[in-house]
Parts: sequence; C-alpha cells; structure tokens
Amino acid sequence: MEKRYDEYRTGQGVPVGGQYQCQSGGKVTFKEGESFPMCPVTGEETTWRHEDK
Repeated sequence: MEKRYDEYRTGQGVPVGGQYQCQSGGKVTFKEGESFPMCPVTGEETTWRHEDK
C-alpha cells in the first residue's frame, strides 16, 4: 500500500518521520510522534507537508 501524506497543522503529531515543509517554505526534519511546531519563518501557526508529497 502506498504511503499517503496530507497537510498537518501546528500541534498535530507527526505521522511519518522525515523532512516537512511549512507553508512559508521553512524545512524541518521530524521524527514520528513529535508535534508540528509553529512556523520557523513567521513564528505563527502553519500547515506542514511531507517533502515526498
């Protein structure tokens, strides 16, 4: 079965480890189970998308 990646919001848990990009273009590598932080560029809530998406 193919892995499915969606958008995730600040505060949600990271479902699959790897590098993610926020809507402002900041890239961060997360481990599975961590929580998505505020945007590293703006410091505000954001959405995150896995780089493989």
